[in-house]
Amino acid sequence: MMIATIGSLVVLALIDSTSFGTLLIPLGLLTAPGRLRIGRLLLFLSVVAGSYFALGVALLFGATSLLGSYSHLFESTSFRYVQLIAGIALLVISHFMDTKKARARAEERAARGDSRILKWRSQVMSGKSSSSATGSLIGLALLAVFLEAATMLPYLAGIGIITVEGPGFPSNVLLLLGYCFVMILPALLLTCIRIMARSAIEKPLIRLNNWLMKNAQSTTAWIIGIVGFILAAQAASILWFAT
Repeated sequence: MMIATIGSLVVLALIDSTSFGTLLIPLGLLTAPGRLRIGRLLLFLSVVAGSYFALGVALLFGATSLLGSYSHLFESTSFRYVQLIAGIALLVISHFMDTKKARARAEERAARGDSRILKWRSQVMSGKSSSSATGSLIGLALLAVFLEAATMLPYLAGIGIITVEGPGFPSNVLLLLGYCFVMILPALLLTCIRIMARSAIEKPLIRLNNWLMKNAQSTTAWIIGIVGFILAAQAASILWFAT
């Protein structure tokens, strides 16, 4: 069961790794003209991962306390049916989010935001080693986590899995730490590739960044759909296929 739990957490963490704070902003930093400011990029990713970890620890202990008081409810057949219905509902929501009209509106918003993003990127990745640039990066990282907190379905699902199926404290905290590391792992790998093969990877990174900005609405819909599938599949497995 532990292997299945870790597998689910890895999938959810990789989904979280495609968010605005964990991938889109780092891609913007990686494609900034001039010399790559590795320290500033690593600072940004560290603040994002650290903020998610701190928030996750608070939620984890709160969920653990809740589970201790109502564990019989979370293990009941009724709760699994609620989980199944919630998963199916998320799948339906994801379907209606990814319509042609929704994608068109998202593309318009992305186009309007291009100039603001380029101006900010130029400020924080300029050659000046100033406290204002560092402060801007930290502030942006915290803002990204704060704005995403309301829609962090994969992260909440991951905390729920750790709480219900994890081995307990302190191993649950280590699982959460690993989850947060996997969240920023794709950005770290892209950074390594950018350092080792800048001329070969720069244009593909720019195309990837533009594609993600253009298809942000569809990406969000897919994320919600995958979380819904995981919740529904897990509930169905326990309801009808558990031995």
